[in-house]
Amino acid sequence: RQTASNDSMNSDSSPAFIDFEASSLDLIASYPIEVGVCMPDGSLHSWLIQPHVLWQDWSESAETIHGISRARLEQEGTPVGEVARALNRLLPEQIFCDAWTFDSFWLHR
Repeated sequence: RQTASNDSMNSDSSPAFIDFEASSLDLIASYPIEVGVCMPDGSLHSWLIQPHVLWQDWSESAETIHGISRARLEQEGTPVGEVARALNRLLPEQIFCDAWTFDSFWLHR
């Protein structure tokens, strides 16, 4: 006999996964520069994020790791409001990430 909690574990819903790259690892001044999402159906979505005028933090060592320059973000990035609206429309109720402390901060940023 299955319990209700087991029934919910066997549901057909699958989670989505989200990952961010950021201007630095400073949890006060950093901001998201790229976000990628893998949806439950396997479809992929990603955006470079154009820095808001008030977002000035930048780490050369972080740029070395993610390989995205601030100039590229300014030229090719999508305004943060557009990215936020797209994520609000796209994301299901349950999402997972690999670095909750950082990713949740940047998701709310």
